[in-house]
Amino acid sequence: MTDISALTNTVQAGITQTASSSQTLSADMNTFLTLLTTQLKYQDPMDPMDTAEFTNQLVQYSSVEQAIQTNSKLDTLLNLTISNLGAQAISYIGKTAQVLGDVMPLEGGKAKATYTLSKDVLSTTITVKDMSGKVVYTEEGNVISGTHEFVWNGKDSNGNQLEDGAYQIIVSPKVGNGDASASVTTTVFGRVSGVASDDNGVYIGLGDAVTANLSDILTMRDDKYFNNINTGEGDAGENKDTTLTV
Repeated sequence: MTDISALTNTVQAGITQTASSSQTLSADMNTFLTLLTTQLKYQDPMDPMDTAEFTNQLVQYSSVEQAIQTNSKLDTLLNLTISNLGAQAISYIGKTAQVLGDVMPLEGGKAKATYTLSKDVLSTTITVKDMSGKVVYTEEGNVISGTHEFVWNGKDSNGNQLEDGAYQIIVSPKVGNGDASASVTTTVFGRVSGVASDDNGVYIGLGDAVTANLSDILTMRDDKYFNNINTGEGDAGENKDTTLTV
């Protein structure tokens, strides 16, 4: 599987570094020109600047100017790479993406996430909140280290069906007294509904309410995957984990 997150992170780092380098070179060139013109202005007419030295300074000026132009072309090339990543991401529309994060889309009464515990714990509480911060659902989670699935049918703790949208999943493990705390990593699943980009990167839409960075994609699955998520409400089909190459 191609690691697209590594590629996008490298491109973003390159853009940032190129912009910083261009600013530094521009500042150096302006300083150099100021010194050169001041030197010419105040030189002794009876003892002018040595021709060889003057030529050497002009060569230095030319080198700085060329470096700035090179950085500008590299910046353009990196931006084109971002555009190409965006064009590639269009093919993800309709498929189901698994991304790093804790905000999951509820679509048609279905939502799915995973949580990874770094160690065995005494207890685990899974809390789901709406985007206003209100707790809408809680349940006990797995206590064994490793990755575990969380599938939610979109109903609150009273059995009321909630509207589709974005919901935050919070996994809180409890360890014994004196034990080191356990770390938790969460991922969420959602059907890719669109692609967008700006100067900071390329983004995908999950459902109608969640946005994720392209570099946060872990896996991409076929378009039937989300339909087959079994929420315990008699959904047809099995949850077939068909992973596609990203």
